Amino acid sequence: MNIAITGGYVVPVDGEPVEGGTVLIQDGKIVAVGADVDIPDGVEVVDADGAWVLPGFVEAHGHIGVHEEAEGWAGQDTNEMTDPVGARMRALDAINPADLGFGDALSGGVTTAVIKPGSGNPIGGQTVAVKCWGRTVDEMLVKEPVSVKSALGENPKRVYGEKGKLPSTRQGVAAVIRDELTKTQDYVAKKAEAEADGKAFDRNNTQEILAKVLSGELPWCQHAHRADDIATAIRLSEEFGYKLILNHGTEGHLIADLIAEKQIPVIIGPLFTSRSKVEVRNRGLRNPGILARAGVELAITTDHPVVPIHFLVHQATLAVKEGLDPEVAIRSLTVNPARIMGLDDRVGALKPGLDGDVVIWSGDPLDVMSRALHVYVEGREVYTFDERKGEGVVADPFYREQP
Repeated sequence: MNIAITGGYVVPVDGEPVEGGTVLIQDGKIVAVGADVDIPDGVEVVDADGAWVLPGFVEAHGHIGVHEEAEGWAGQDTNEMTDPVGARMRALDAINPADLGFGDALSGGVTTAVIKPGSGNPIGGQTVAVKCWGRTVDEMLVKEPVSVKSALGENPKRVYGEKGKLPSTRQGVAAVIRDELTKTQDYVAKKAEAEADGKAFDRNNTQEILAKVLSGELPWCQHAHRADDIATAIRLSEEFGYKLILNHGTEGHLIADLIAEKQIPVIIGPLFTSRSKVEVRNRGLRNPGILARAGVELAITTDHPVVPIHFLVHQATLAVKEGLDPEVAIRSLTVNPARIMGLDDRVGALKPGLDGDVVIWSGDPLDVMSRALHVYVEGREVYTFDERKGEGVVADPFYREQP
């Protein structure tokens, strides 16, 4: 799709804002951003005068499409809680693009989401990044797998403890992870030996994906709330040498200096929840600011549907109220989650070469009174706020004009 969004206050995120700027998108990609952009003939011009223009937000940790809203049991595919080692499971295979949450995402300016298996298993499965609009997950796909999800703390010990099987304690959860990664090290060595000898080798889907973690090809997204669980996450990562991304990090502010020293990124949240279990008793809106000031690379998450995905920006707003720098807040919704999850070659900023995922806001998105007026995914308008009706309209992906 070829469009030029002109006249708005353009916030590229990875660059200085431009008053009265233009974002030019051709064939679904951003080709120019600035104050003086030549607009070719035949390009649709969208007037954004008086509005703010930003990249689409990136939700770095959610369950949209696998934990469907208003569907109950039938739409719950977040956790395969019959096997504590689920590395062979793929969130990709369980996403329903018709989930109501995708429309909500667009209304909140979220155009890309990293969808993850849940936290019921010590090793939950493979994560995937998708655009928040499309007919099939294959058409929406940005990257897969993005990482492998793992969980420490209350959830896996409760799930399997209630079944009377391993793991039922924190030491059991860590043991399951350690055993499986050790098994993978042996698998890699045996596979290399078989290949060197020209012998056949039986592949194992669990070990194949975990081998990519050990090689550094895939990061390890570690669900951890309490400071002691975060310390265990760090200990395991250093033992096996994989790239660690902390997910939730509720008590990360208590050891922010340690996390910063080790250059471990944190996807923090959800921030709008009650203290529903022991390990989130220190949840607070001050925590993102404490981590950021310590030098931790930060992304903010809703953990949708724990917090509705269109409240992503509001979490950032209230974190700013409690001390998070506003510029860092915007980065925590855009370029930071994109970079943390290895998607910054596609999304997260307004700059040439990236996807034309652009949101026109009525004002500063950190102002709770601002709303997303127009949302573009790869240059196609997929959401519009109808001011006359006072409601948003999502384009039907099954009935669309072809570019």
